[in-house]
Amino acid sequence: MVVITNLLVTGCINAPVTPDDTIKTYPVLSPDYTGATFPSNIAPPNFVIKEDGEAFSVEFGTDGHTLFSYTIDVPEVIIKERDWHKLQKAAAGKTFFIRITVLRNEKWLRFADVTNTMSDKAIDGFLVYRLLYPGYELWNEMGIYQRDLTSYDETPLIENNELEKGCVNCHTFSRNSPENMMIHVRGKLGGTIIKHGDKLTKVNVKGEGMPNGGAYAAYHPSGKYIAFSANEIQQFFHSTGSKAIEVSDLESDLMVYDVEKNQIITDSVISGSHFMETFPNWSPDGSQLYFCRAAAYVKGMPLDSIRYDLFRIAFDQDTQHFGKPECVYNASSKGKSVSFPRVSPDGNYLMFTQSDYGNFSIWHPESDLCLITLSTGKMRIMDEVNSNNVESYHTWSSTGEWFVFSSKRQDGLWARPFIARFDSKTGKAGKPFVLPQRDPEFYDNFTKTFNLPELIIRPVKDGNSFVREARNKPKQVNP
Repeated sequence: MVVITNLLVTGCINAPVTPDDTIKTYPVLSPDYTGATFPSNIAPPNFVIKEDGEAFSVEFGTDGHTLFSYTIDVPEVIIKERDWHKLQKAAAGKTFFIRITVLRNEKWLRFADVTNTMSDKAIDGFLVYRLLYPGYELWNEMGIYQRDLTSYDETPLIENNELEKGCVNCHTFSRNSPENMMIHVRGKLGGTIIKHGDKLTKVNVKGEGMPNGGAYAAYHPSGKYIAFSANEIQQFFHSTGSKAIEVSDLESDLMVYDVEKNQIITDSVISGSHFMETFPNWSPDGSQLYFCRAAAYVKGMPLDSIRYDLFRIAFDQDTQHFGKPECVYNASSKGKSVSFPRVSPDGNYLMFTQSDYGNFSIWHPESDLCLITLSTGKMRIMDEVNSNNVESYHTWSSTGEWFVFSSKRQDGLWARPFIARFDSKTGKAGKPFVLPQRDPEFYDNFTKTFNLPELIIRPVKDGNSFVREARNKPKQVNP
C-alpha cells in the first residue's frame, strides 16, 4: 500500500487571503475532476495540480464560503475524508468550488475557480470488475475484484492464480444484487459458477447439439433464468496498424438456462446456422430479451464485414416460449455494428456501444456509447460522454441515475472505469469522471486494465466460496 501525505507549508510561507494576481484560465487537474457531478457517497477525488509552483493553496467550498483549505508544498491534493464528508453534506444538490492559488516567483497567483456539482443522490456502493493486462495473450495474472465506492477498499472475489491460471470472466448480476450472480471460468477448471440465493453451483452450460458452451450472460430480473450466448471466439494479431489485436465471433447462438430446473431453453428463432446472436440483456420486467445479431460467418469473409444489429424478442416466463425477433436498430445499414445492449432500470432507454464492425469494441478506438429512447426508437450518439478513443462496456446503477463504462481516453491502452450522472427526464448524461483513487497518480502507474465494470448495491460476501466451488466438477444440464 502506498501511503501519501500532504506536507503543510510552515515558517514564513503562508497563502494570503488576497492573491498578488489572478489568472482567468482554469488550472489543469489530473485526473480531470472539473465540471463533473459526483454521487453523494463517492470517495474523495484526489488529484494533482498540473501547474508550476513552489507552493499551493487549495480551498473547497460552496455558496461562496470556504469550508476547508490546504496549503501544501507539493501539487498532490489528498482530501481528508472528514473534510470531504463535510462538503458532501453542505453542497448536496448544489455546485461547489475548488479554488487554487499557486506560489510562483514569490507571487501568489489565483486561477479561476473550478466548479463541480455534488448530487444529493447516491450511487450503488460497490463496483465489480476484472483486472488483467491489456492483451488476450496475457492470461497468467487476472482476477475479479470488488471496490467499495465510498472508500478505496478493494477486495478480490476470485483470482486465477488459485485456479491453475484459467481465465475468469463474464460476471453478471440480477438487478445489481449479489444475491443472484454468476462468474464464468475457462481452462482446466472451466465452468459457470452460479449463485442463486444462498446456493452456489458450478454448471457446464451447454445446450444439446451446440458446439460451444454458454459464455456471455444476463441474469433474469426474477433470478430464475440466465440468458447465455454460446460463442466460438477467435483472436487475431496484427503486426501493424491501430488494431494490434482483433477478437471476433465465428459462431454464436442464444439460450436461456433455468437455474432452478438445471435445464436449457432455446429455439430456432435465436439459435441456428443463419445468424450469430450474442450479448443478451433483459428488459427490467423480464418480458423482452435484447441481443446483437449478425449474418452467419462464412469461411474466408473479411472480419471487418461482420456487423451486428440490435434485436429483441419476447419471452414468456411462465410458458418459456419465445416470440418473433424484432429489429430495434439496424446499425449494419449505416455501416456500423452494435455491442453490449443494456436497458435502463426504468425501461425507457437502451445504451449500447457502436463501432465500425464486429462486437468486441474494447479493441476499436472508434467505439462510442449510444442511447436509444425505446418509446420512439430514436437513437443518438452520446457526445457528452464519448472521447476520441475507446468507450466500451457499460452498466447502469440500480436506480438508473448513474452509469459506469470502460474508456481508454487517458492513454489509449488501458481501460479505466468512468462514472457519469444520467437524467432520465432529458435522456442526457453529465460529464464523466474516472473512479477516484487514494493515490492521485494511480492511473499513471497502474498497468492493468479494468474490464466489465458492474455496479452492485451490496458487497459480494465470502469470495473464497467461489474459489472452492470452481475446483469442483461441473454439473451437466438436465436433458
